[in-house]
Amino acid sequence: MVTIGADSHKRTHTLVAVDLAGRKLGEKTARAMGTGHLELLCWAAQWPERIWALEDCRPLSRGLEADLLRAGETVVRVPPKLMAGARSSSREPGKSDPIDALAVARAALREPDLPVATLDGPERDLRLLVDHRDDLVRDRTRIQNRLRWHLHELMPGEEPPPRTLDKMRVLDRLEDQLAPLSGTVARIARGLVCRIRELTAAIDTLEREIKRLAEQIAPSLLELKGCGGLSAAKLVGETAGIGRFRTAARFARYNGSAPIPACSGNETRHRLNRGGNRQLNSVLHRIAVTQLRHPSRGRTYFDHRVTCGDTTREALRALKRRISDEVYRRLGRDEAARATASAALAAAA
Repeated sequence: MVTIGADSHKRTHTLVAVDLAGRKLGEKTARAMGTGHLELLCWAAQWPERIWALEDCRPLSRGLEADLLRAGETVVRVPPKLMAGARSSSREPGKSDPIDALAVARAALREPDLPVATLDGPERDLRLLVDHRDDLVRDRTRIQNRLRWHLHELMPGEEPPPRTLDKMRVLDRLEDQLAPLSGTVARIARGLVCRIRELTAAIDTLEREIKRLAEQIAPSLLELKGCGGLSAAKLVGETAGIGRFRTAARFARYNGSAPIPACSGNETRHRLNRGGNRQLNSVLHRIAVTQLRHPSRGRTYFDHRVTCGDTTREALRALKRRISDEVYRRLGRDEAARATASAALAAAA
């Protein structure tokens, strides 16, 4: 079996092939386009048994990865954090594309349980929409903060209450108040109000589309107490296919809800995991806090942990882990239902 590591850039891909002992067998550089990908496939054909290892930087490697998967190749994704150790242990000094590709291949040999790549599905579309909405919300927040400084100068003491500048009735009232005012500051403030109105309309439209997609992709996830449309969309998009996690424990480790072992000798203890996917961890935290505000199984479990001697923080962390396991089960159920529906449609066709 030959492992082919790839170092991807905007314009080129550099590949290095290694055997099972990590010895370099050859290298190849091609342009990052369709013809270049075909050239790399022809070069790799000299090794009938092969596996491709791509550094998990999908903005650069997505095109190559998709072409390899369509050609029936097996592709694994190597997390970038594994590269530093592989490069530092190399006998060849310096940094170059072949050195980086060799580090990718050797990291893939060293780590047997790397995630296997699959073609992008509806999860990526949902993630793109959620990320775009988040960008628009950040833009609107920045403009709202600037507008508040101008309103403090124009009408001190009469500014709108906090967190109300995304409401249309508040924006309408502001336009009426700013209309008779003259000067550069008033003109800029009126322009900012118009921009906030446009961004709010775009955000609301995106939110409705995201919720509709979430209902189609993850209906059972939406039945989880405290998980709304945007939270479900974030979970689906950031997870990028629950099938790439073999167990609920692996998923918990990925989202940062599983504690990290911190023991020495005969002592057994764990510490808080501050790593993992913080976007997923934030969603799990919001679901947990929402469940604590209302009568729910989460609230019952939290109270039980506190009664058993946990602090409130420890009980909340335990609840987040419990929610992570439930999310894993529900995402797996939704993914299996989609696969069954797709197979039924293919059979009917």
